[in-house]
Amino acid sequence: MRRGDDRPCDDAEDVRGRSSIFHSRFNGQWSSRGEVMRLVHRRFSFFVVASLLVMLSGHGAWSQTARATRIVVPYPPGGVTDVLARLLAEQIGRAQGPAIVVENRAGASSVIGTEVVARAAPDGNTLLINATAFVINPHLQKVNYDPVTSFEPICQLVNLPMVIVVNAASPYRTLGDLLGAARDKPGSLTLASVGPGTVSHVAFEQLKRRAGIDMTFVPYPGNAPAMNALLGAHVTAAFADYSVLAEQIKAGKLRALATASPTRIEWLPDVPTISESGYKDFTADYWLGLFAPAKTAKETVSQLTGRFTAAMQVLQAKGTLTSLGLFPVGICGSEFGAFLRKQYDEYGRAIRESGIKAE
Repeated sequence: MRRGDDRPCDDAEDVRGRSSIFHSRFNGQWSSRGEVMRLVHRRFSFFVVASLLVMLSGHGAWSQTARATRIVVPYPPGGVTDVLARLLAEQIGRAQGPAIVVENRAGASSVIGTEVVARAAPDGNTLLINATAFVINPHLQKVNYDPVTSFEPICQLVNLPMVIVVNAASPYRTLGDLLGAARDKPGSLTLASVGPGTVSHVAFEQLKRRAGIDMTFVPYPGNAPAMNALLGAHVTAAFADYSVLAEQIKAGKLRALATASPTRIEWLPDVPTISESGYKDFTADYWLGLFAPAKTAKETVSQLTGRFTAAMQVLQAKGTLTSLGLFPVGICGSEFGAFLRKQYDEYGRAIRESGIKAE
């Protein structure tokens, strides 16, 4: 069974306290959509300006990447990681940047493609776009890379808010209703998601521990079968990112009970967070980030940062990211590196505490 975290767009794919696996990157809070967007814009703008200064100072580093740059997507075509990579490649091409080729190297829950980039020459010509599985996989299987030392972190690009949902015909109208029923009927309620060993799986096991409930996790090899199981009332609930659920929620076929974001999300303003529902500081975000092989020159990393953050700004301004259910982040360089180290440690602890094993 595949443990990949990627979300196909049509059907789909830090921390404060021990229970907060993924925390907001904006000084601990997302106080409002306007504030966040202004901060994201400032962060992206800073890196764009810095990169332009590097490029104006000399062309030596960028000349190494004058040939086509390859972005390795370690998931099948059609998923949200693949779509974002292709959107960025197209936008950079329009801006008369270097040609960018997207190459899908799926397999082993993103490990195959990730290892390809880890072994690549550090010349800026081979990059990786990966998801949260990047820091989860080393805790569950043998991999030939270290997420902290085998790569140069470029930028965390987007977050995908996670949501707990039930069938619209379900009697459960709040997260409290669902968890209360699970407490009253141990082992009888089920939750579907992509898994095992995914963001949603780890977060669900942590929520179970916090709530003191016995509720069965039902893993599926993809989001389509998981959502079909919920729509067919074969499972009690599901946990997935908003991009997977949006159309069914809008159509009234699914009911959102709670989001795992630090604050309520723009698209579901009336849906409380898990933290608001009684589990303080509990958050879980699925993110996508951009990486280069370790030992890539700083000048090259700076120029790559500028190219990609400028492209992200354009996609953000067009509303392209929002339409896909993607929330731009804008964390780059050492700050992204620190975030990765924290994520790696937090996931390791959560996986050990929950006893999650690879299958």
